[in-house]
Amino acid sequence: MLFINREKELELLQSEYNRKTSSFVVIYGRRRTGKTTLINRFLKEKKSLYFFADTQNEKGQIRRFQNQLADVFSDRLLKEVTIESWDLIFDYLSDKLDTKERFILAIDEFQSLVNSNKHFSSIFQRIFDTKLKNKNIMIILCGSLISMMYSETLAYSSPLYGRRTAQIKLQEIEFSYYNEFYKGLSNIELIEHFSVTGGIPKYIELFNQNKNLYKSIKTEILNKNKFLYLEPRFLLREEVNDVSTYFSILSVISAGNHKLNTITSRLGVQASSITSFLKKLIDLDIIEKQVPITESNPSKSKKGLYFIKDNFLRFWFCFVFPYQSYLEIDDSGYVEEKIKSDLNYLVANVFEFLSRQFMFKFKFPFAIEKCGRWWDKDNEIDVVGIGGNNIIFGECKWSKKSVGMSILKELETKSRSVKWETKKRNEYFILFSKSGFSSDLVQCEKKTDNLFLIDVDEF
Repeated sequence: MLFINREKELELLQSEYNRKTSSFVVIYGRRRTGKTTLINRFLKEKKSLYFFADTQNEKGQIRRFQNQLADVFSDRLLKEVTIESWDLIFDYLSDKLDTKERFILAIDEFQSLVNSNKHFSSIFQRIFDTKLKNKNIMIILCGSLISMMYSETLAYSSPLYGRRTAQIKLQEIEFSYYNEFYKGLSNIELIEHFSVTGGIPKYIELFNQNKNLYKSIKTEILNKNKFLYLEPRFLLREEVNDVSTYFSILSVISAGNHKLNTITSRLGVQASSITSFLKKLIDLDIIEKQVPITESNPSKSKKGLYFIKDNFLRFWFCFVFPYQSYLEIDDSGYVEEKIKSDLNYLVANVFEFLSRQFMFKFKFPFAIEKCGRWWDKDNEIDVVGIGGNNIIFGECKWSKKSVGMSILKELETKSRSVKWETKKRNEYFILFSKSGFSSDLVQCEKKTDNLFLIDVDEF
């Protein structure tokens, strides 16, 4: 697997390694984002112990840790003695630490140690404070259960609160790096792949074996014997108890129901009964709540809409979850045809997301301070960027047809509905297109300084 788009994380880890005192780094994020790969890349040629906490009981964990420690320090005697407490193990490690040579202790799947002993965070806090804090050591705690890693290592109520010197929430691979994974594909094809794999390194790797998107979908997702077919169930089951309620919410949202009252109506429940579920899904980066970009107080806005944020989960709930009765009997033909006919709609939404990201990279006559969508009861604008007294309105077209003057005129008309609190505003317009622009629209751009045309190949 290629190691791409993790330079900043490696730089942060190296800066922590270079500290003159002990350091304590927490790495967390959803499954398959490459946390273990990142750690092992960083540990190369450094004195270290990488410990993967599995699902054994505590005695089994201690024994494995003891054996690995014995291997690191070439101590055959340590392997032979019986140790049943973490304190004795870390007493040994503390005595072995060299004041001159930095030592790294990386514990992966830290939450498994907490599962084997609910008091482990408190135990480790005491061990760090009394045995390791003043040593030449770098601690890395890593975990894929976002909620547990937060509660056990980052939250104010956690015993380990205040010990960390840095934290990394490992995110998905950015789209701008996709051409390094899929050599030779066009930007259109890369966006299509991104719309399904969502920047998750493991998914990218699987789809890289067969660069034909539809063949990869059939082979890796629609096959009930492949892990991606059940991946969303495992992802949620690790984080929450009532999986069925979360699945119901995500299914309703994926069907195009984004308003809270519409979601609750489809579910047949009161809003108060699902508020905590929505918050949990937001905390897990699975969904997001959007408000019109011009809202002065977004957190209190009543215009919020809920969308599935994760590309792979959006695809799965659109094309796998509703049709599992077909897939369970190995009849994927209908689902494949459904994907071929409807995938462009999903990709178009991702194209809008990438267009909003593009706004911060493009050199406008003014700096973009914030960017998002805008809507009211009659109109919707895909992209609105704001900076100072400047505002730019954008439209995204994922179509086989080139964009013409009529699209610009429609956008100008819709922009007049946007109420924005400023004394005087300078207006600009930007159009994003999959299939280029008409000649008259290109000529219009050349004659004015407030219109920008962005082809998909510029992404």
